[in-house]
Amino acid sequence: MSIFLDENSKVVYQGLTGSQGRYYGLLNRAYGTNVVAGTSPKKAGTDVEGIPVFATVGDAREATGANVSCIFIPAPGVKSAVLEAAEAGMELIVCITEGVPAHDEAYFFNLLKRDFPNTRLLGPNCPGLISPGKANVGITAGHIAKPGGPVGIVSRSGTLTYQALYELQQKDIGVTTCVGIGGDPVPGTSFIDCLAAFEADPDTKAVMMIGEIGGSAEEEAAEFIKNHMTKPISSYIAGVTAPAGKKMGHAGAIVSGGKGTAAAKMEALAEAGVRVGTNPTEAGELMAEIVASL
Repeated sequence: MSIFLDENSKVVYQGLTGSQGRYYGLLNRAYGTNVVAGTSPKKAGTDVEGIPVFATVGDAREATGANVSCIFIPAPGVKSAVLEAAEAGMELIVCITEGVPAHDEAYFFNLLKRDFPNTRLLGPNCPGLISPGKANVGITAGHIAKPGGPVGIVSRSGTLTYQALYELQQKDIGVTTCVGIGGDPVPGTSFIDCLAAFEADPDTKAVMMIGEIGGSAEEEAAEFIKNHMTKPISSYIAGVTAPAGKKMGHAGAIVSGGKGTAAAKMEALAEAGVRVGTNPTEAGELMAEIVASL
C-alpha cells in the first residue's frame, strides 16, 4: 500500500497554466499520475496538452472527480488557493510554493484544522510526495524512487528527500511512499502525522526519517516513536555544524537559545530506539541493515 497518495488519486493543478505548474503537471502525468485538471480563472475552457483547465477547483472537482490539489501559485495567492481547495472538498492539498508568509500559514493551518478536518495539507514549501510506481505529486524526480516498499520516508528537507530515495535505490530497496513535509515554521503535515500513517500501513515495514535543526518537531517525533511506533526507524539530522542564531536554508531551521540543535535531536531519537546516522549515506546503510533483518 501507500499513504496519502496512490494510483486512484485524481489530481488538479492550481496554476497549471503557469510555467512551473505546466512543467511539473506534465512531468507528473508522464510519470503515471492521474492528472485530471488544472485551474486558471482567466483561461477556463482551454487545456494544457489535453488537461482541461477550469476556473475554480470546485468546477474541476465537479467535472472530473478530482480529490487531490497541487498548488503552484505565487506566495501572495497561496492563502486563497488553499482555502479554495479545502472548500471544494479536496482530501489532500499539496502546496509547493515557498515564501508563504508565516501568518498566512498559521491562518489556514488552524482554519483547516477547525473547519475542514478531512482535508490534509502538505507544505507549504515542500517537494510534495511520491508513492513510487503509483503517483507523484510535486517536484520529486520519479526516476530515483524504487517502487514496492518496504520503507516509508518522511523528510523536512527537499534535497535530502531526494538523497534518501537515491540512497535506498542504490541499495535496491523500494519505497511505499516518500513524503516531503517542508521546513517552514507551520507545516500542514508533521513528522508525527506521517509516522502514524506508516505505522498503520501494512506494507511499510520500516521508516527513514530525515530532520534538520530548528524547532522541536524531531523531539516531538522521538516521543511519539517511543510510545507508539513498533516499526524500526533510521534517521539523519542535518545541521550538526550550523552556527547558533542563523537561519540555515529553511525558515524553520534556526537554532536559538540552545534549543533545536542537531545534537539534541539526535540524542532524543537515539533514546527512542532510532538508529541515527551521521550523514545521509550512513542513514541509508542503517536502513539497509534494518531491511536485511526484517
